[in-house]
Amino acid sequence: MAALDRVKVLVLGDSGVGKSSLVHLLCQNQVLGNPSWTVGCSVDVRIHDYKEGTPEEKTYYIELWDVGGSVGSASSVKSTRAVFYNSVNGIILVHDLTNKKSSQNLYRWSLEALNRDVAPSGVLVTNGDYDREQFADNQIPLLVIGTKLDQIPETKRNEVLTRIAFLAEDFNAEEINLDCTNPRYLAAGSSNAVKLSRFFDKVIEKRYLLRDNNQIPGFSDRKRFGGGTLKSLHYD
Repeated sequence: MAALDRVKVLVLGDSGVGKSSLVHLLCQNQVLGNPSWTVGCSVDVRIHDYKEGTPEEKTYYIELWDVGGSVGSASSVKSTRAVFYNSVNGIILVHDLTNKKSSQNLYRWSLEALNRDVAPSGVLVTNGDYDREQFADNQIPLLVIGTKLDQIPETKRNEVLTRIAFLAEDFNAEEINLDCTNPRYLAAGSSNAVKLSRFFDKVIEKRYLLRDNNQIPGFSDRKRFGGGTLKSLHYD
């Protein structure tokens, strides 16, 4: 069997949001029994069939890089973490649906990865709204995943999902909300599984099939991200 082509996808988000459990579910289709804190970076591999069921179908390796740490880490920690951001083809941003701060920090995580040679300035907000221009010309495919959906009471779910709905729009990305302890949220044929497959297809296309694909090291000709003041997002 010929060696498979592969793509590199970062999995970013605050400590404790469930990144390791998510990666294990995506790669092993099993619930992670005893999740532990990730030190540095942990890499797992998922086999993905690009354009499954079509004449263009081809199998690829998806490397999922689960990056540990906190977005508020000291500069020395961020510098160490920057080595994981080389030659990235896609980014999965993970937040805890029960933790508002983890949702807000997704902006800082993405800025750190996309603009790793500049100290992240945080979230640009104008009149209370996030400045989407920071990501308007980003060429790296993004996916937003909210975890711990099971921990939100049914009576509160609509309120929470409405509150975080702007995230996907701001990042020009699709969103998936799930419970990492229940594989049915990613069952074959489900809307979540379709979104996930579509994201991985896009990552592969950007890396191998489209002309002038832009990976992180090659966007010096694009507008630089950051350069604003940090303010709080509206969650109330």
